[in-house]
Amino acid sequence: MKTILFFFAFALVATVSQAQHSTDPVDVVSRQLDAYNARDIDKFLETYSDTVKIYNYPDRLIMDGIGSLRKGYEGFFQTAVDLHCDIVNRTVLGNTVIDHESVVFDKNKPRLEAIAIYKVSNGKIFEVRFINARTGS
Repeated sequence: MKTILFFFAFALVATVSQAQHSTDPVDVVSRQLDAYNARDIDKFLETYSDTVKIYNYPDRLIMDGIGSLRKGYEGFFQTAVDLHCDIVNRTVLGNTVIDHESVVFDKNKPRLEAIAIYKVSNGKIFEVRFINARTGS
């Protein structure tokens, strides 16, 4: 019985380890979301390319590079105590993951509805384009 439990535990740890290092676009974006919801800046940044570019749709560049991403999110994670993102719908095509996101910043205010278009290569998010429901861009 101990042998069976050992192999089960080993298989579980191996599965979790593989998911943490997977280059599959869905796995990468899911890890990014988990880190976002945990407000863990280091785990969040691990999912992004050093040369990541973040746009407001269609092409307004708002962050350029991992340093810019850290600067933009680090303080935000510290101050947004109610921060939580739920995926309403997810569409995947090749290396592109498109999420309809519903985000709480402050539990006393309405949720933000947005679309995030993630592009993934070599296990890292290298581009994101956001469409905000309030502004349409």
